[in-house]
Amino acid sequence: MTIIGIDPGQSGAIAWIKGKKVKAVMMPTQKMTKTKNELDGQTICKLLKKHKVDHVFIEKVHSMPQQGVSSTFTFAKGYGILIGICTALEMPFTLVTPQAWKKVICAGMPKGSKDISIIVAKRLWPKINLYPTSRCTKESDGMADALCIAEYGRRELK
Repeated sequence: MTIIGIDPGQSGAIAWIKGKKVKAVMMPTQKMTKTKNELDGQTICKLLKKHKVDHVFIEKVHSMPQQGVSSTFTFAKGYGILIGICTALEMPFTLVTPQAWKKVICAGMPKGSKDISIIVAKRLWPKINLYPTSRCTKESDGMADALCIAEYGRRELK
């Protein structure tokens, strides 16, 4: 069974769990202007088509009061692209709130820190590499979140 977890957004990620194998990659983006990136729908589609996917779990997101209009629009567009790709590829998907997956996966952990999912992912998969590139000095909370969302989905489907 292959379960995919997606943390949407440009700093988000896509993660796969298939049996004991796990993998996470940063969200593919493409340059739209000199200063603006957006999700790369074609690359995301190719990534998802490589696997026989049983179910996709996407973090259910909403706009944040402190976000500007332009960034909110870009974020919502990317979120729609993800849902559209799953729909077009006929992949069953579930939208899951951060509160729901964290309640299950991060149970007993202190709340409020983005690093909690990194700690949990490293406990579940000690050999996982959460560095987006070899030059990065900080592990990706987006990759960790995507893995935790996929693990949440795996447990839900059990």
